[in-house]
Amino acid sequence: MSQEPEEEVKAKLNLNIQFEKQIITVKVKINMRFGKIFEVVEKRFQKEPGTFKFTFEGQRVGPDDTPGSLGMEDGDQIDAFLGQVGGSCRCSSS
Repeated sequence: MSQEPEEEVKAKLNLNIQFEKQIITVKVKINMRFGKIFEVVEKRFQKEPGTFKFTFEGQRVGPDDTPGSLGMEDGDQIDAFLGQVGGSCRCSSS
């Protein structure tokens, strides 16, 4: 029996999460859903759940994505941004 598939399941990555010039490192499994990772990161930055939006290489990271599905490698960086609430509406009543 080959050891390779077992190693892939157990593979872990160190991902760097950056928010406002602060960087934290989280150790994650390659197949862990980002929804769980987001919760941990928001707690470490002392923010409410759902506060951040996350991007990797300019693309939005969703809660159902995994590091493996995005092709991430050990040491990759994810950027965290505060989610915008509301916006402007130039509504006209015609």
